[in-house]
Amino acid sequence: MNSSASDIRRSFLEFFRARGHEVVPSGSLVPANDPTLMFANAGMVQFKDLFTGRERRAYQRATSSQKCIRISGKHNDLENVGPSPRHHTFFEMLGNFSFGDYFKEEAIVFAWDFLTKEVGLDPSRFILTVFRGEEGVPGDDEAAALWRKVTGFGDDRVLGLGMADNFWQMGDTGPCGPCSELHYCVGPEVNLSTFGQEQTAEGHGWMEIWNLVFMQFERSLVEGQPELMPLPAPSIDTGAGLERLACVVQGRSSNYDVDLLRELVAVAEEASAKRYGATMSPDDVSMRVIADHARTTAFLIAEGILPDRTGREYVLRRVMRRAIRHGHRLGIAEPFLHRVAGRVVDVMGEQYPELVERRELIASMAEAEEVRFRQTIERGLGLLEERFAELSQAGRTELDGADAFRLYDTYGFPLDLTEVICRERELTVDHPGYEAALEEARRRSEFKGMAQAVESVYRDALARVDGGAVNFTGYERDADESPIAALVVAGTLTESASEGAEVELVVPRTPFYGESGGQIGDAGTITTPTGSVEVRDTQKPVAGLIVHRGVVIRGSVKIGDVASLVVDGKRREATRRNHSATHLLHWALRRVIGTHAQQKGSLVGPDRLRFDFTHTAPLSPEQLRQIEDLVNARVLANSPVRTEVLDIEAAKKRGAVMIFEEKYGDTVRMLTMAESVELCGGTHARATGDIGLFKIASEGGIAAGVRRILATTGEGALAYVRELEGNVERASRAARTAPAQLVEKIEKLVAEERALQKQVDELQKKLLTGGGSGLETLLGRAREISGVKVLGVRTEVTDRGALRELAEQLRDKLGESVVLVGSEAEGKAQLVLTVAKTLTGRFKAGELIRPVAAIVGGSGGGRPDLAQAGGTDPDRLDEAIEAVYAAVGPS
Repeated sequence: MNSSASDIRRSFLEFFRARGHEVVPSGSLVPANDPTLMFANAGMVQFKDLFTGRERRAYQRATSSQKCIRISGKHNDLENVGPSPRHHTFFEMLGNFSFGDYFKEEAIVFAWDFLTKEVGLDPSRFILTVFRGEEGVPGDDEAAALWRKVTGFGDDRVLGLGMADNFWQMGDTGPCGPCSELHYCVGPEVNLSTFGQEQTAEGHGWMEIWNLVFMQFERSLVEGQPELMPLPAPSIDTGAGLERLACVVQGRSSNYDVDLLRELVAVAEEASAKRYGATMSPDDVSMRVIADHARTTAFLIAEGILPDRTGREYVLRRVMRRAIRHGHRLGIAEPFLHRVAGRVVDVMGEQYPELVERRELIASMAEAEEVRFRQTIERGLGLLEERFAELSQAGRTELDGADAFRLYDTYGFPLDLTEVICRERELTVDHPGYEAALEEARRRSEFKGMAQAVESVYRDALARVDGGAVNFTGYERDADESPIAALVVAGTLTESASEGAEVELVVPRTPFYGESGGQIGDAGTITTPTGSVEVRDTQKPVAGLIVHRGVVIRGSVKIGDVASLVVDGKRREATRRNHSATHLLHWALRRVIGTHAQQKGSLVGPDRLRFDFTHTAPLSPEQLRQIEDLVNARVLANSPVRTEVLDIEAAKKRGAVMIFEEKYGDTVRMLTMAESVELCGGTHARATGDIGLFKIASEGGIAAGVRRILATTGEGALAYVRELEGNVERASRAARTAPAQLVEKIEKLVAEERALQKQVDELQKKLLTGGGSGLETLLGRAREISGVKVLGVRTEVTDRGALRELAEQLRDKLGESVVLVGSEAEGKAQLVLTVAKTLTGRFKAGELIRPVAAIVGGSGGGRPDLAQAGGTDPDRLDEAIEAVYAAVGPS
């Protein structure tokens, strides 16, 4: 067979398709059914509910090539990527799965036939391992016997290992079982005696390429002790890393020499003008880091994860900045990561079409993050060099945690990047100090939200609903009747609630929309024969549950009462208009600025809409006008809003836009209005003409690579236009001109202000010489302290730029000197301190100015040769200026 990685992947999937397996596309990197996982890290993740019995599908055999990310763990520490020939943050896991269908014999035969017959690997290079038995669990003699039967191997090649290597379990309880690993010897010679040893730096030695997990037990805890019971329908879960498999098929000793990765290394070679030698040299390590991290970058951005400071977004930022730093180490002076990520799209886009669809987004986000980090990397590295010199002089080997946190907080250096740089100098980082600084920063910015009723209460409420889920009827109607199934007051289930009580009310059937998908919850009234509830919000606190939150405004309500539920129609109609406008806005954005403009969040209410999207630059006034025109043209066309419920694969084929953060089931609602086709579960206008008028109120950035549009429709848009008209009227009166001449009048006033400012600047410059006394007079006040000329002066100059210029002039005239200049401006003290560059080894401007600034109730800082400060107590300015002499030292 052709040995490219793509062909190996294709051959694997076709091999199992021919043996009755359903070929299932890769699941998302962000698991939809497992909140305990940050990223999908194995092929079985998307099938977890099938293995546990919580879900059933039309097939019992499946095969897939799953995109996976492992950033931490025993064998996947980030620092191993680059030095190791086989470690990755991103990789593909080939797998075949049986959900209660075939078991050990078929799994073993399939694996052996594929590797030795389909792929053509040399059987003499294999060692096979099975579970030998441990902790009271019997050994897997069945698998050992099957391997000997299928391969003809003896005990020297079918080895028994313990729990740590050959027994798999999902957690303390649940499905588990023994596993069998296929190891392949890479290198010129096969040496059975080296099995179990780490591969050499060249990649020679034994490498696991496939793991077969035999899920045959259910693990439970009986009186705190584990107990294994046979599963009624044993299952199979296997995983073979594509990169490792391609490595042995292509006869390589390093995964980075495989075509999938070698093409990415080549881009790093080109960008750095250096040759890759597949060695352990620092340059080669850096190129491997870049190749690996570019794949993680491309795939995470394609799934809507953008670099930021928390969660998955921070993991991406760590990976990207580690790659950028290695590029900097290679001497790459210009942004390069987006080029390598673009090559990832070229190499892997056929298998993963989301890469192609989001090529522009991947490129723009990668470049923007690199440009941002490059603005601070030199200063951060400079700070590190200063600290390294200080540590060397003091004979210390640990970087202060406060410095590590400053590198993270100010210069964007993830902690692990700082650790890598320190390790290169044989230094460590003070972790407790870093954590203390981080915790202090969190404490300062902490926000304590209002406590919500615990999830278990909501699940108990849901259990009282027949069918296990509330039926939403609001697509068809704004009113309905249903008996009260549950009431929650103060976080506790109750039988009734009286007038004045804040209550959460649950019914089996409701026309009220619970907040989700960016659309806020409905408001309205719920009335029973004995009372009324004013519903102020509707939420979905757990899956399947819709909760009406409000206040009992009359009488009392109790469990079992038949309730009349009426949605606030005017509020809902306004919300519908804004929601439909959001879809048209999304379509228009992609039309004007490109398909990389993906939704990153939204909030749709009755008064306005908020739409967050991926883009790296502000929209121009012309682009905003184009977007408004496109949307309003579709509003005037009065196109019907069509809703279809269909299979998700059919929706994909119809080109439906799917939102990054949303997780979809097999059946979806697809909304079509004009050219916009999106999946959405919200409520919408009946036709685009219902929107009335669409008007953008503002556009701006909210995070790295994410921008926000605020807009309004219908009556809200009319109110916004009238507010603008009112502002124009008031401005015209203030400027004493007609609205039609307002712009001309403002331009004239601005020109006059500039002329006056120019006069002020000229007067400030005259003040630089001390109001006629001359620089020489000021210079004459300098004192000799510790062999250094020190000068502190007060001036009438109020402009900070002019103040700095005066300080630098005095310093340059004095030569080796320290100069402090202060003044009062707008009721506050301002200070500028300069140090001759030849003296910065003895004196740091930032350190000298802090105690001086404290006297006037302020603080300051800056470079070693120039620092600035301000204070709220100008009455003590003279005292502060005099203090500079004592700060330098005794005369």
